[in-house]
Formats: sequence, structure tokens, C-alpha cells
Amino acid sequence: MTFPISHLGRGLLLGALLLTAACSEEKKPAQGAGAQRPPVAVGVITAEPQTLPVTNNLPGRIAPTRIAEVRPRVSGIVVERVFQQGTMVKQGDVLYRIDPAPFRVRVASAEAALKRAEASQLQARQHSDRIVELLDRKVASTQQQETAVAQLAQAEADVAAARAGLDAAQLDLQYSEVRAPISGRIGRALITEGALVGTGAADILATIQQLDPVYADFTQSAGELLALRQALKLGALTGPNPGAANVQLLFDNGATYKHRGQLLFSEATVDVTTGQVTLRGQFPNPDGDLLPGMYVRVVLEQGVQNNVLAVPLQAIQRDGAGQGQLYVLQADGTLELRPVRTGRTVDNLQVIDDGLKPGDQVVVEGFQKIRPGAKFTGAPWKPAAADPAPATEKQG
Repeated sequence: MTFPISHLGRGLLLGALLLTAACSEEKKPAQGAGAQRPPVAVGVITAEPQTLPVTNNLPGRIAPTRIAEVRPRVSGIVVERVFQQGTMVKQGDVLYRIDPAPFRVRVASAEAALKRAEASQLQARQHSDRIVELLDRKVASTQQQETAVAQLAQAEADVAAARAGLDAAQLDLQYSEVRAPISGRIGRALITEGALVGTGAADILATIQQLDPVYADFTQSAGELLALRQALKLGALTGPNPGAANVQLLFDNGATYKHRGQLLFSEATVDVTTGQVTLRGQFPNPDGDLLPGMYVRVVLEQGVQNNVLAVPLQAIQRDGAGQGQLYVLQADGTLELRPVRTGRTVDNLQVIDDGLKPGDQVVVEGFQKIRPGAKFTGAPWKPAAADPAPATEKQG
């Protein structure tokens, strides 16, 4: 059973609803004014002294460790090419054969001359022995003995000369087979069968290059080298052990050569036209990836810098003038935008020469969350996993 609501009741009910709504609206601002926003989390690192290598990325060229021009040592007609072009050969391998027939004839003639000389030597010795016996019996004179001794000495000299002639003939016969003077990769054949070759300087039959190991010749500015040496003298840098400086190669496409090398030496003079000093490194080349004349970048470690403060590159901010800046998290949760003086770059790290102290909390990640008047809390930042690469640096 329903009862009708009077106009007065309806008015009272409506008023109560409006009062309730007004109270609720008044309570909301009061609650919001009393609440505080939570601190914003940003990725930070703690600035700590560390040791960083002093490296330089320098241009260079690959060169063989040994190179030999194959030349004939006797004159004659080439009758056979034994090697295959572009293959590896070993020291002593036969490469060409020169017609050996004339040299065999000379060997036979030299052997006959030696036998003739040995026969004359035997006759002279027998005559000398007979004269000695006759002299003991007072039958021969002293002059006859002296003549016999001289004839024997001459016969022995003739034997020695004939034996040397035989050795020379046998040597020429041996040289009719042109052999590899070193082990390495042989290039193209410069003459063919049927060619007449001689001992002249122009007769080059082929070229052999030793490609394991190889050299990398590269250049560095004399000014940079002098600055490094001065830093070593002042103690700002620690040099590598003599002969133990690590060297690494980068190909044209930026790929890293898998074998590390060793610095051999640096030139004692400066090129007057370029102002550069030439340095040489040696690298193993078991797979033949490095070829003579190939352009490479050489990453050379020339010292170690101790007690360096460095931050990831992504932490660096720049103002309108290009001055470096860092966001440093303070103890009260605020951020300070601090100007710094940047130095060299090593891999993904930026050396800070001035403006940063050990223990400072440097913001590396979360810059999009920074708002004026906000409070912040630091979370340890970890770099994303990346493939290992050689340490390289640029001057900042």
C-alpha cells in the first residue's frame, strides 16, 4: 500500500541530498591538500675512481713479415712450372725447372778433369818418393828432389782446382731447379715454359709473401706521441711494459679482428711531409684474413690513467653552448644540474676532468621523469648487455 508524498516532504528530501553532496565536495580538496606525491625513481650510478686505458684509433696498412722475389741463379730455358699460383709453398719447394742437360754435361766434364788431375797427382807423388830413395843412396841430387817436390805440389793444386770446378758444375745443376727461398703464399707466375731466363736483375719468376704473422704499419701524430710521453714522465699515466703494449685491429666495416697483436717498435724520426711517426705491430694470421695492402684501423693501448672519474655517455647533458652538465641526486631527494668539464671518451664512458666528486649520485636514466619541485630516489643503473668490443677513445 503506497502513500502519496506531499510537496513539503519532497522539498525536505531534495535539500538533504544537496547538503550531502556539498559536504562531500568540501572533504575532497582537504584530503588532496594533505597528501604528498611519492618520490620519482631514476637510474643513478655512484661516481667512483677507476683505471682506464689510454688508447688511440689510428689508420694502418697490412704488410707481409717477409717478401722474397724468386729469381733464377743460372741461365737457361724454363721447361716446367711446378707450383700452382696463389697457393702456399714451403721453403725448399721446387717452383721452376730450367733445362738441366747443359749442366749435366758440365758436371761430366768437371768429373773427367778431376780424374785427370788426380792421375797427375799420383804420378808426381810416386816420382817424388823415388827421388827421395835415390837421394838416400847418393844417386839423385838435391836439385832433382826439389823439382819433384814442386811438381807434386802443383799436381795437388790442380786436383783442388778440378774439385772446385766439379763443385761449381754440380751447384749449377742443382740451381736448374728453382726453389722457394721462404715459406709463404706465392703469387702469379711472371714467366711461362719456354722462356729464356738469366741471372739479370730483371728476371723475376714469382713473388712469395709470408702472411703468418703479418705486420700492421700505422701512423700517429708526433704531437700526440709527445703529449703521451710527457704525461708518462709527470706520472699522470702509467705506461705498458716494454714490448707488451696491446694492439687490436678493426676492419673497414667496424668488425674486430679476433687475434690481438703486439707493438714492435716506433720510428725514431718524424716524416717531414706529414708530421707523423710510423709504428709497427705484429699480428697472427692463421686463417689468412689479413692480406698485404689491406686498410685497417689499429687500436693501440699506450698507457693507463689511474683514479679517473667517468660516467656513461648517456648521462651527459649539453647546454646551449655545448657545455657538459650532469644531474646529481642530492641527499634531500632534489636534483642539481651541475656543469662539468669533459675529457676523453673511452668506449661508452665519458671522462669527467672537473666538476664531479667521488661518491656523487649521477642520474643516467629517467630524464623524462624530471619535473620542477619533485622529489627523487635513486635506483642502481645497469647497462644493457652488449657484445664486447676493444677499448677505443676520442679526445673530448
